[in-house]
Amino acid sequence: MLVLTRKVQQSIVIGDDIEVVVLEVRGEQVRLGIRAPKDVSVHRKEIYSQIHEENVGATEAKPDDLPK
Repeated sequence: MLVLTRKVQQSIVIGDDIEVVVLEVRGEQVRLGIRAPKDVSVHRKEIYSQIHEENVGATEAKPDDLPK
């Protein structure tokens, strides 16, 4: 894992087209702004995990599980 230190209004760049900007730091919370192309999905980790679990569950569905 790469660990970086940034201050408010400083950013990091991922690849050629994703920028993560530190907008605000309040106690233990950090607000981030993310600039990315519209075709790049950006999710919080817990939401991404839910989407992944639902997709895995959908691939395990059998024809008998579907309504007639």
